[in-house]
Amino acid sequence: MGDDRALVRSEPEPKPLLVAHAPPLAASYNDQIRPLLDAIDRLRNLMVMKEGIQLPTIVVVGDQSSGKSSVLESLAGINLPRGQGICTRVPLIMRLQDNPHADRPELYLEFNGKVVPTDEDNISKAINDATDEIAGHGKGVSNAPLTLVIKKDGVPDLTMVDLPGITRVPVHGQPENIYEQISEMIMEYIRPEESIILNVLSATVDFSTCDSIRMSQTVDKTGRRTLAVVTKADKAPDGLLEKVTADDVNIGLGYVCVRSRIGGETYEEARREEGKLFDMHPLLCKIDKSIVGVPVLAQKLTQIQATIMAKCLPEIVKKINDKLSANVAELKRIPKNLSSVTEAMTAFMHIMGSAKESLRKVLLRGELDEYLDEEDMHSPARLVEMLNQYYDELQNCTDSNLSDFFLLEEMEVLEEAKGIGLTDFLPRTAFLFLLQRKVKGISSKSPSFVARVWDYIEGVVIRVLMRHSENYPQLQSSTRRAASNLINKMKEKAMDRMMESVDMEKLADYTCNPEYMLEWNNLMSQQNIFMDAIDHVSKPSNIVLQGIGEVDVGNLRHRKQQIQEAFDLKMRITAYWKIVLRRFVDSMALHLLFSVQNLVNNEMEMEIVGELIGPNGSGGIER
Repeated sequence: MGDDRALVRSEPEPKPLLVAHAPPLAASYNDQIRPLLDAIDRLRNLMVMKEGIQLPTIVVVGDQSSGKSSVLESLAGINLPRGQGICTRVPLIMRLQDNPHADRPELYLEFNGKVVPTDEDNISKAINDATDEIAGHGKGVSNAPLTLVIKKDGVPDLTMVDLPGITRVPVHGQPENIYEQISEMIMEYIRPEESIILNVLSATVDFSTCDSIRMSQTVDKTGRRTLAVVTKADKAPDGLLEKVTADDVNIGLGYVCVRSRIGGETYEEARREEGKLFDMHPLLCKIDKSIVGVPVLAQKLTQIQATIMAKCLPEIVKKINDKLSANVAELKRIPKNLSSVTEAMTAFMHIMGSAKESLRKVLLRGELDEYLDEEDMHSPARLVEMLNQYYDELQNCTDSNLSDFFLLEEMEVLEEAKGIGLTDFLPRTAFLFLLQRKVKGISSKSPSFVARVWDYIEGVVIRVLMRHSENYPQLQSSTRRAASNLINKMKEKAMDRMMESVDMEKLADYTCNPEYMLEWNNLMSQQNIFMDAIDHVSKPSNIVLQGIGEVDVGNLRHRKQQIQEAFDLKMRITAYWKIVLRRFVDSMALHLLFSVQNLVNNEMEMEIVGELIGPNGSGGIER
């Protein structure tokens, strides 16, 4: 059972003790751990666990009728509620405090923000009444905790959470999913690494079949934070020694066997009878004395509690300080109350100034420090990707395919462009006709590209504006609306600009780019290869032309009229089309940069101010 069990057995054998006197080992720890335990309990009352800060907790679990209540009664020296079915219906936080100088025990309950004093004679009824108030009358369960504080002479300084006993079959008055409700509650408490699981097992059952064992093994496979208490040792002594020494269910913190109080026995009498049982019973006397008796259990729990608190407190302090620092920083970010239009305008100008600077960094300069891990906010890179995608779409447009039905379109156009005049001139009308057709073929790509780009820019702008105005929710709706309206205007301007570019490209064929002539000459240098394939029928009809791809000339061999003019026209439109596509993308990129800069530096602030002031010149700022 590991080092923990060996450690327990090396301690001096405890003497049978009355509950009115604290066990020696527990007493030696009390003065040292009481301040730590009080601090943990105060943190528990402050509900720091809801902030994600887990506290060291001894969690008591067990199957129904395993004897959990008897164990807790023996430790606390009081009577807890008993009866058929589930006795514990809410998490019962038991805070035991040794108080040797008190004239009489002090007991009270804490729940629903109130404190209810009680006494030893009425504690059971008080717990039942409080449980009914928390979980309702009946047999249902609730996750809202009930705290029982017990200050009396001789009890060990412990804080434990007693959870409802595990039951699989709902009885009358219980919900059908009672097992799932209790299991979920137990798992919530035992899952944190800071929890010590006190698993109460009846000696009368096979430990491996217990639901409480299965649950604890789910979260603590090695058993390093699980301690087992074996109850009803007097009812099933046969084989108990083998069960606690074989440890088939991985109880890393060891076992403690106890005898429960019977009938009208006082707690002092019960401890004396327990001592006799483990000293004189022919089978139970063989069990090591370091793992039997309620006093030993108190010692082990106190020792384990002290160890887990010493281990966890530094990390708890760190987490609390981190949480405090985060909350203080958030508090500092909350703006002061604005009591005048002047203060409101000052705050607004500060927001706009910081938002504009962020947008300059994100959209114009490409600085990543504000959004290091958010690729969507790395705007220049995303805009370049969109421009490259747009260029690829234009190139891959079906109307731009150069090798399909090679020269057939050019020959048809030349046929229709014939006029009265010399026949050795390439008609310009034929070139313009082909150009206009190709421009028309790609014109549908432009609106979708413009919409995609400006939708992205809108998302970036609104995200930055919302971040800088997050402390002024009354400003955000107006700011978002103004930004969307402005982006729509910019989108319309970009759309108009793109359609103008389309119309201009349809109007004339012009470029001063020397690449046009270089490309045309390179393409025309293949004319002899092409004509050779046309003239020699015996050669393969498929040839590869640089800049065009693989073409089939078989269907051209019987149409040699105008073949050279068609080839020339094809090469001219191919060379010029590359210029046109680049010009489309380049002009869009330049207009995009100009528009974004104008948006950030000039128009955005004016649009938002106009939205806030309103048509009558006031209202928004005052609100």
